[in-house]
Amino acid sequence: MHFVSDTEVTNVLTFPILIAALEEAHRRPKMEVLDAFLGDEKGQYVIRSAVDPGRYMASKMFTSFPANLAEGRMPAVQAVCVLFDGTNGQPLAAMDGTEITHWRTAADSALATKLLAPPNPETLLCVGAGEMSEWLIRGHRTVRPSLQRVLIWNRNPDRATDLARRLAENGVKAETVTDLDAATREANVITTCTRAHQPLIKGRNLQPGTHLDLVGGYTPQTREADDEAAKLSRVFVDRRESAFHGVGDILQPIASGAISEADVLGDLYDLAGGRVQGRTSPSDITFFKNAGGGHLDLMTCEAVFKQLGTELG
Repeated sequence: MHFVSDTEVTNVLTFPILIAALEEAHRRPKMEVLDAFLGDEKGQYVIRSAVDPGRYMASKMFTSFPANLAEGRMPAVQAVCVLFDGTNGQPLAAMDGTEITHWRTAADSALATKLLAPPNPETLLCVGAGEMSEWLIRGHRTVRPSLQRVLIWNRNPDRATDLARRLAENGVKAETVTDLDAATREANVITTCTRAHQPLIKGRNLQPGTHLDLVGGYTPQTREADDEAAKLSRVFVDRRESAFHGVGDILQPIASGAISEADVLGDLYDLAGGRVQGRTSPSDITFFKNAGGGHLDLMTCEAVFKQLGTELG
């Protein structure tokens, strides 16, 4: 079995490579997945597994300790991924799962933006300035290079300023904002990555044609957009089963009656496979919930494994 470090993962992946790999994988039959959660939001241990029959099997084991961010010594989420041969069960590689998570989370949202966002958006609003934010901004700008202006809002303005500085060093025109409602009205694409329990994005502020990408909420209690946002939008998810399993941005508006299960029009399998139309007019508001799942980790591990090629052979 081969051990693949975070540096090796990043050395072989690019967003164009990974987004293309995810799109191709979503044209194949759905994988079988299983999630196991232990602990609570203060300290959680999660195992996400997937099987792509006759091809690969994989599990990602990760911990979530949000308090690590305040201490400043370790990331909130740390992980290991293991990839197996799906034809004979041989362990193939153990990979730095934290790096895999960064890449696959951002590429998942970027693929949805490729399939759902307006063709030439100019302004991207990033809500949250945590570790995933820079990855998401890079992913969205890969598929929509017209996103030349980036607005950043964060509860802690200092973290937003720090993110804007890092982006500027890489040639991205970024600015911090303090009025989230006003910034929402300016944006053509909005990506959110927070642990909010009360909605930050209000439907009344979404302009016609906006694409909304919700990433941060991953429990029934967490959500980043209100009922009105869901009600006004064409709603999509990355994997229908994952979204209905336990994410508040889908379950809560269904529970309130703002939308029904039928209003979730499809997932990335439907969109990539051409079974469902995403945007039907320039004025459509599209709403995408990035719920994650072990299938995305498997797809990303496979992409890394293939890119490494003879080095692992």
